[in-house]
Amino acid sequence: MKGIILAGGSGTRLYPLTKSISKQMLPIYDKPMIYYPLSVLMLAGIREILIISTPRDSCYFKDLLGNGEKLGINISYENQERPNGLADAFIIGENFIGNSPVCLVLGDNIFYGSNFGNIVQKHAKLSEGGLIFGCLVKDPSRYGVVEVDEQTNVLSVEEKPAEPKSSYAIPGLYFFDSKVVDYAKKVEPSERGELEITSIIERYLQEKNLKVQLLGRGLAWLDTGTHESLLEASNFVEAVQKRQGLYISCIEEIAYRRGYINEKQLRNLAKPLLKTDYGKYLLDILEMDGIVI
Repeated sequence: MKGIILAGGSGTRLYPLTKSISKQMLPIYDKPMIYYPLSVLMLAGIREILIISTPRDSCYFKDLLGNGEKLGINISYENQERPNGLADAFIIGENFIGNSPVCLVLGDNIFYGSNFGNIVQKHAKLSEGGLIFGCLVKDPSRYGVVEVDEQTNVLSVEEKPAEPKSSYAIPGLYFFDSKVVDYAKKVEPSERGELEITSIIERYLQEKNLKVQLLGRGLAWLDTGTHESLLEASNFVEAVQKRQGLYISCIEEIAYRRGYINEKQLRNLAKPLLKTDYGKYLLDILEMDGIVI
């Protein structure tokens, strides 16, 4: 499976913060926002990754992450000329996707849970159909909503309904087979002129080829689209890391734990960061594993 991070958009809800820089480059506590969706793909075992951004911002992501070689992954880049909807990511990424299944994660979504890595790793084996997630929220009318029956079969999908049929919001993480490219090309623009991913999800539902993974109490899903949610996400990450002593979405640690890089490579990644707690944490990982530094 291949992975796409959609890190485009103009971020107008976060002005003036995003007037000259991508939202996904903003800090969530101690690391850039883009680290969090990237960590999702890496946890899933996905090593071929496409980052879609704007012509203005692509250079910053390239400077930050390069081609991914130092993390044992392969990162490529494409531009989205204007905000054209989530489904547009599959059209832009057509050559990248090829005949492979693909996972799309939005650049401003944060996931955290003790078993989350195992969940996404399992679903990265998908070869046919589509899979979405359902997260319990108390204000589902703000999101896309999935309705399920007692056997967790998908009954309906709605975009920001006034009267939601369930409390399960659809977060920005999707798994599809390679048919998604053709489906995306057939999506008609919505009233706001964008290619909505809901149309793709409904296509898989119509063909009875859509599954849902419900995520319960043990998982935190944070959307960082407002100033308040940015602060809340930073506070959440700080609280968890300080209490547990373990970092959230540390891409270097994930690369090491997943076997993408070895001890020497991790140590080299830590060296330029040793004036920070982040860099010291990378060396602590080796000490926890009993490796002499």
